[in-house]
Amino acid sequence: MKTYKIAVIPGDGIGPEVLEAGVNVMKVISELDGRFRFDFTFFPWGCEYYLKHGKMLADDGMQTLKKFDAIYLGAVGAPSVPDHISLWDLLLRIRKEFNQYVNLRPITLLEESLSPIKGKGMKEIDMLIIRENSEGEYAGAGDRLFKGTKEEVALQTGVFSRKGTERIIRYAFEEAKKKGKSLTSISKANALNYSMVFWDEVFEEVKQDYPEVPTYSYLVDAAAMFMVKQPERFEIVVTSNLFGDILTDLGAALSGGLGLAAGANINPEKEFPSMFEPIHGSAPDIAGKGIANPLAAIWSVSQMLDFFDYEDTGKIVLESIQNVLKEREFLTPDMGGDATTSQVAERIIKRLIQYYN
Repeated sequence: MKTYKIAVIPGDGIGPEVLEAGVNVMKVISELDGRFRFDFTFFPWGCEYYLKHGKMLADDGMQTLKKFDAIYLGAVGAPSVPDHISLWDLLLRIRKEFNQYVNLRPITLLEESLSPIKGKGMKEIDMLIIRENSEGEYAGAGDRLFKGTKEEVALQTGVFSRKGTERIIRYAFEEAKKKGKSLTSISKANALNYSMVFWDEVFEEVKQDYPEVPTYSYLVDAAAMFMVKQPERFEIVVTSNLFGDILTDLGAALSGGLGLAAGANINPEKEFPSMFEPIHGSAPDIAGKGIANPLAAIWSVSQMLDFFDYEDTGKIVLESIQNVLKEREFLTPDMGGDATTSQVAERIIKRLIQYYN
């Protein structure tokens, strides 16, 4: 039996609540499946840690995390800590130092009643957005000049390397080829005449190696409109860091809300651990009330299983989420129900047990 070492960072706000649900699901699914087990180690890093120690994680934190097979992250952020500190000193640091250059965000409608778009259902809303996760507008390059004066200038430089751009586009082509789906590139070359023209050129170059993959290319503003009006246009999508960040939140709205939004930060070469997380944030306004939606955290468990090459088991977890959504008896308040976080998780676990029995 294969043992996977999982670093668990519950983080802030509702993070500990939803990750407890996810960890319980992982324990049960490993027992039911029988091919693998998980060895969990918990770390108290996040904003509370920052307020006590002046840092988001321990000095040897990155070296410690490097020894694990995967990282399971709850949420990062608190009103008492500036967002740029909580984001850059923990989440983005892990993504960058562990070369997690692929961000996978499934936009899949699991239950027809959750669609906010008239006439669009499960057949039309089913896409995977592959977001470049290491550079672009989030490279952290820039400066503040003449601070505190009337002439103050802020410079934020988008960084698009050939290596970084080509590897994410090639990864997306491989995914489209494997699944027999089309690939859509989203950029903004008409206005961003250096970075996005370069992106489009690399896309066309890599495209020549995959003649069997149907391709499309949209400007980001047009893509946002089409995602709402004609989501069926999209199957596999590849885009830059900033555009991917924005469009996946729009996609979350199409598939039922942020409570169902899962994300995987992948180092494909497995030289470093990959990281799996719900992307809904820490939601401090409902923290501690026991009503946070755990479905995104559990969906990210499905992504982790896919990454470990147990796609059959990952599919079972996803189907269990789908069954609970269809029942509509165990939903948290954000989805119109009155169930608690633990009740939803318990229902998922019951569904998993029923499947295996």
